[in-house]
Amino acid sequence: MSFAPLQNDTFLRACRRLSTPHTPVWLMRQAGRYLPEYRETRARAGSFMGLATNTDYATEVTLQPLERYALDAAILFSDILTVPDAMGLGLSFALGEGPKFAHPVRDESAVAALRVPDMEKLRYVFDAVTSIRKALNGRVPLIGFSGSPWTLACYMVEGAGSDDYRLVKTMLYSRPDLMHRMLQINADSVAAYLNAQIEAGAQAVMIFDSWGGVLADGAFQEFSLAYTARVLSQLKREHGGEQIPRIVFTKGGGLWLQEMGELDCDVLGLDWTVNLSRARALVGERKALQGNIDPNVLFAQPAQIETQVAKVLDSFGAPHAGIGTGPSHIFNLGHGISQHTPPDHVKVLVDAVHSHSRRLRAVPAP
Repeated sequence: MSFAPLQNDTFLRACRRLSTPHTPVWLMRQAGRYLPEYRETRARAGSFMGLATNTDYATEVTLQPLERYALDAAILFSDILTVPDAMGLGLSFALGEGPKFAHPVRDESAVAALRVPDMEKLRYVFDAVTSIRKALNGRVPLIGFSGSPWTLACYMVEGAGSDDYRLVKTMLYSRPDLMHRMLQINADSVAAYLNAQIEAGAQAVMIFDSWGGVLADGAFQEFSLAYTARVLSQLKREHGGEQIPRIVFTKGGGLWLQEMGELDCDVLGLDWTVNLSRARALVGERKALQGNIDPNVLFAQPAQIETQVAKVLDSFGAPHAGIGTGPSHIFNLGHGISQHTPPDHVKVLVDAVHSHSRRLRAVPAP
């Protein structure tokens, strides 16, 4: 497979801790319900899974935000729960509701039946990656992703989202052997899934540990961090002669930032509770940092959005410049964009990141 040469490599350079003319920016959930064109495409698809499993639709919605905003990366349109769906758990999405599994994993027999799924069941994801990469035509890099082993386990046991994580934590504390068995299978599944995305054309991959922060200290290290490390140990480091950066994001993980700095990845994503300056002091010499403005800033007025963007960039400080490697920053939200976000406000944020980060580097606008 051959793809068009990359025209904007700012994101990939920042992942590798190389100097960049501006701070690259992309947004978690940048293709989504806040965009009217997304809602129109989803209506044509008939359902969320109809959208995610159709190569043309998935390609279309992935590119939609890039038509509006000067983003420095695209991220595959998919869902973190495709892997357990391929395990036979029966994923569905009702309009206005979160994901649900028809067959949650709650006892010894259900855990014993789990297997790493046949990746051909996820062919629609890999076909979408290749299609999106071709459609991008080298404009920006494409990020692939998966949920973390722990986050997948949460949904698999709870059967849906949860407010108290009662079922999954009951298993964790009462039958840790079952939880470890599930997490081993999840980790090996996620690694195979991300490697297949890389082979299909993903130029970076991200692990979303969305629920890691709900764990107690000690439990996080044993049931989340260790299995994220197991995934990372199996991932391809390069493909087609190009390095493939690996990003890890744990929402609520600021307490364990120093330990996460030991992970075999290139970038750590941070939520909005983490001070970027302190994070840089802790791990910035080893990892690029990604984040971390509060998504609700996007509901403020444009001048206030610009002020908050500048605060985040100033908190990190001037990134590495010149030859070699050094501290680098990728601007992002501290979690996913809200479906209620005014689309025009996103443009204000993206443009403010580029303009202010150029001022930090004393680089004139192109």
